[in-house]
Amino acid sequence: MDYKPAFLLRNGHFNTIYPSLFRKQTTPAYHREEILTSDQDFLHTDTLQNGHSRLAILCHGLEGSSNSQYMMATASLLSKHNWDVVCMNYRFCSGTINKQKRMYHSGATDDLSTVIEHYKKAYEELALVGFSLGGNLVLKYAGENSGQRDLINQIVAVSVPVDLMAGCINICRPSNYIYHINFLKSLTAKVKQKYAQYPKDIDLGLLKKVKTLYDFDDLFTAPIHGFVDAKDYYTQCSSKQLLKDIDKRTLIINALDDPFLPEECYPYKEVGNNPNIELLTPAYGGHVGFVLRGQKYFWIEQRIASFLNKKSEFHN
Repeated sequence: MDYKPAFLLRNGHFNTIYPSLFRKQTTPAYHREEILTSDQDFLHTDTLQNGHSRLAILCHGLEGSSNSQYMMATASLLSKHNWDVVCMNYRFCSGTINKQKRMYHSGATDDLSTVIEHYKKAYEELALVGFSLGGNLVLKYAGENSGQRDLINQIVAVSVPVDLMAGCINICRPSNYIYHINFLKSLTAKVKQKYAQYPKDIDLGLLKKVKTLYDFDDLFTAPIHGFVDAKDYYTQCSSKQLLKDIDKRTLIINALDDPFLPEECYPYKEVGNNPNIELLTPAYGGHVGFVLRGQKYFWIEQRIASFLNKKSEFHN
């Protein structure tokens, strides 16, 4: 089941940008639920539940949501093939500002745990699927909870910056300017809204010092979420250091032409020492791209469904 794209899609940037420009997935018939957290906040999930015994929990990337193209397509395809699906929206990603000062970050496995606990009693089997930041999140969760006798037995992580420091430095390169500036604009808008909620706790004047995503994480993400600085945040939250501990059947898919990922994010050594993890590094695919023109479901969604259904090949 190799990914063999058309000629133009053999450019990592084009494959990355294509879905946001040209893909028009129909929004699934989601049912929204609100889950209360232990700190008197809330999480919104969007679900497709049809009485199946298996549940897949999907986790989106930076500044994504359940309405991201890859989330909608994966949810739709898995729902067609005997999975109930929960699309997790992180705090402040569902279209509604959350109550607490904290928002979300690459290592917030406590919120993922809250979602898992909320749904697991109704199922016989659970799977976790994460994209980009969400991929780091599900891998970190799996590593932290190794040895636990739970219902989670399969994990898929796509386009994952398993080394957050290296990944952030890479996204700040001039060649990634379009992605970088869009992320900064979105995150800056959110911190301004947080300032309106917590004017005494957030120093909005620090935005003058923010030139890169690293600066934003150093001055806002880290202190808001209890880390010393960006380096401390990246060090504590990178999933790479926990790959050795994962004891579930796991698939990581990182395209070699992913413009977001430096060489540190291809964990050949770590995966080689853990027989539970399969690492696929196709030559093409970009960042959460893997476009198949003319098909409703792209290669990555088909590959996820194939893996979760334990099939070597998967057909629409």
